[in-house]
Amino acid sequence: MAMVKRFGAVVGAAIVVAAIAVVAQDTGGVRSHPNPCPPGQTEVRVGRCQAPEFPPPSIVDYRPKSTLVTGVHPVPKAKFPVVDIHSHTGPTPNSVERLLKEMDALNIRVLNNLSGGNGDSLKQRVEYIRTAKLTDRFTVFANGLSGFNGVEPGYGAKAAAQLEQDVKSGAIGLKLFKQTGMRTLKKDGKRLQIDDPELDPVWEAAARLNIPVIIHTAEPQEFFEQPTVTNERWLELALFRDRRNYDPGQVKFETLMTERNNLYQKHPKTRFIAAHFAWHANDLAKAGKLLDACPNVVLEVGAILYDLGRQPRAAHDFFVKYQDRVLFGKDSYEPDEFPFYWRVFETKDEYFDYYRDYHAFWKLYGMDLPDGVLKKLYHQNALRVTPGLPKTGWPQ
Repeated sequence: MAMVKRFGAVVGAAIVVAAIAVVAQDTGGVRSHPNPCPPGQTEVRVGRCQAPEFPPPSIVDYRPKSTLVTGVHPVPKAKFPVVDIHSHTGPTPNSVERLLKEMDALNIRVLNNLSGGNGDSLKQRVEYIRTAKLTDRFTVFANGLSGFNGVEPGYGAKAAAQLEQDVKSGAIGLKLFKQTGMRTLKKDGKRLQIDDPELDPVWEAAARLNIPVIIHTAEPQEFFEQPTVTNERWLELALFRDRRNYDPGQVKFETLMTERNNLYQKHPKTRFIAAHFAWHANDLAKAGKLLDACPNVVLEVGAILYDLGRQPRAAHDFFVKYQDRVLFGKDSYEPDEFPFYWRVFETKDEYFDYYRDYHAFWKLYGMDLPDGVLKKLYHQNALRVTPGLPKTGWPQ
């Protein structure tokens, strides 16, 4: 009986080793995953799996404290003035004093509100900015007529006319939210594709009015995949039901990317800002191919710092190569979070925390961008792409 058990153990180990060899062979000698063991076990030696003696903590509770001692160079204030092209915050009589104080401390010169609405709501936002003499600090993008819901024949012309009126009211760009193209339905009940011909008048109007269009297409690629133990966004998917895009019948990530890229190429005279780095910050080669194929497209960095900061050398080289094609944007306005961006962009610091565990359980590293690239990232590219931004008072 003992001999049978030993034989079984040997065979089991041989199977594990063989599996590892196949993985190594398939990946050119690089193992695709460091733990080829069954659930509940980890590899303690090559071909040997073992379960821990203690009950493992949950992914939520496990917060190891690093013993690594490295240089720490916090950057509370950006080195050069910043245009935050992707915000959803604007001034009100109750918030303006606080906002200005926070922006000055961070060196944010302009906060651009992408939730401007349209029609009367947009007029009211712009009018307050003008009467409070804050046009050099706050700007507004319009949103599509009826949120692009219920599109039917003739919608495009009406939406283009509304955009033209919103620009006359003071909007300096157009923002499309992520629902457009992913969940928004046309009047006939079909999903509205972002490259639907009915929307062509809108993009043509943006080109004629000389304003950019910022589009949030899709979500991170992992949100379209099942939340298995290999999905690096498992915790976020477990926390937020509305970020789960993997159910049968839901549109696929690659389908959304194809439709979006068709739109970019179909309207070469329209300037597009791809929100969230076009969701290609995890694949910089793909991001580069998009920029190479579409000269009318620029990227912005809102809510993807976790991907840039875990590949600092590749990200540094990308930002240097495409230094005219990347804008700063943050998305959610949280003053305590901006310094993480400054530190990643401006320092050589290593192995420091990201600000939200559920976005990224890994550490960040500094990209150490040159001053010339920082200026373009922080404000110069935004000024070129968005003519409605303040034109004076910027460093040369």
